[in-house]
Amino acid sequence: MHTLPLHLDAGSDVRQCLESLARERQASGFVLSVVGNLSTAVFQCPGKAAPTRLRGELEIITLSGTLAPEGVHLHLSFSDGDCRVWGGHLEPGTLVLRAADLLLGFLPTGPSAASHPVSLAAAAAAAAADPTRPAPPVRAAAEATASGSSTRHPSADPAPVRLEIAVLPGCPWSARALRMLRTLAIPHRVETVRSDQQRQALAQRSGLTSLPVVFLDGVVLGGYDALAERHGRGELDELRQP
Repeated sequence: MHTLPLHLDAGSDVRQCLESLARERQASGFVLSVVGNLSTAVFQCPGKAAPTRLRGELEIITLSGTLAPEGVHLHLSFSDGDCRVWGGHLEPGTLVLRAADLLLGFLPTGPSAASHPVSLAAAAAAAAADPTRPAPPVRAAAEATASGSSTRHPSADPAPVRLEIAVLPGCPWSARALRMLRTLAIPHRVETVRSDQQRQALAQRSGLTSLPVVFLDGVVLGGYDALAERHGRGELDELRQP
């Protein structure tokens, strides 16, 4: 399996975009992770005769399921402005509000299947299982796969990591922030706060008492909301790994 990041702009129909991509690639796969928001959600609830449609500023929580040239089978969950959670089968007409970034995993097909970077898929699966785990070194893994060796020339070393994030185990906002950074392929350094001493030192450094806390070039950006707002304005694009 190989991974593919997918960015959807405002107004994109999520289901139609995924259906078109699967047909164009003539490949089957899965949705591994997602972060973003919706202006309209259309979903089929169990036992209902017709899909339900909701409008507003809706935060995507999960999107999971399968992709194939013959069609898709996807389940969506999201929260509304009152933090109520909704969900069901994803239907056409589900529209992106500002942006949505997905990470897809496609199964290799044909004789070239052996050339796909399986190690990247394994790293993505491991990261999804542990939300406090740092993002996998995508560039290093790709180079190792291409050369058949883990030895890299010094010129291929990645640029210094500019973004740091302090997270709290079990905190849903910390998990969301980490998922966003991984989905956007933004290199980052993670500090997991496990003691009162760590938390006090972090509060002195940042001036914030809640978690997560994000730093860019050593300067505090804020928490999850600040990170999401910058993403919505496109201000994180320069940090994405090529």
